[in-house]
Amino acid sequence: MRCLKLILSYDGGRYAGWQAQRTEDTIQGRLEQALQDVTGEQRRTIGSGRTDAGVHAWGQVVSARTDCTLACDVFVRALNASLPKDIRVLSVEEASVDFHAIRDAVRKRYRYMLQDGRVHDVFCRNFTWFVPGPLDDAAMSQAASYLVGTHDFASFQSTGSPRNSTVRTVHELSIVRETLAPFSRIVVEVEADGFLYNMVRIIAGTLMLIGRGKHPPAWMMEVLEQRDRRAAGPTAPPHGLFLVSVKYKDSPTIGE
Repeated sequence: MRCLKLILSYDGGRYAGWQAQRTEDTIQGRLEQALQDVTGEQRRTIGSGRTDAGVHAWGQVVSARTDCTLACDVFVRALNASLPKDIRVLSVEEASVDFHAIRDAVRKRYRYMLQDGRVHDVFCRNFTWFVPGPLDDAAMSQAASYLVGTHDFASFQSTGSPRNSTVRTVHELSIVRETLAPFSRIVVEVEADGFLYNMVRIIAGTLMLIGRGKHPPAWMMEVLEQRDRRAAGPTAPPHGLFLVSVKYKDSPTIGE
């Protein structure tokens, strides 16, 4: 039995998320069907993160077990030939037999993209959250600094996926404005040892309120300290969120 590590990139816009469902079209369901087409085996895959409906990925990591003896580069070509064009296998490599895409991950990195201004860029409408009017990215950056470190992020968790602990360590949270005239967008990148349900989208929604001047940057600390979802901003829509990369012990970053 082999264990393979697959790196996937996908546009999640028309899918009901990563996790396979009986009645919905999902990324995992499509991948497992492609693997069955190539190997003749029915196997369950494990993704590093269960991205929600409409969420995208540049570097989703998947562990898959198989008895198939195809070379890794052949797997890439064969799987992509079977998958729809909005899901691509970027690479396949041999992994240790006990590799587990979720359990062995030590850090994940997500990106959330917002566009401010008067008119939405039509070519980015499926990948950015359009917020009418200007956003103060300097204030957003100042607010983001309060979240770096080890904290209880209960205020940034939606109900529906309870965890034993809501304490997480955010290693980096950056706010960068990118301009391609006549449009401008704000990129929020978060790297942490783990994430709560909708954590990045709630952070983005809270930063949006600060960027619009509804609250000062220091309000972010108040939200954090309250440990209450009602204290934070709205949950940003899914189409602006990307799983960028995953890090594992004794290995380079995957997906960058």
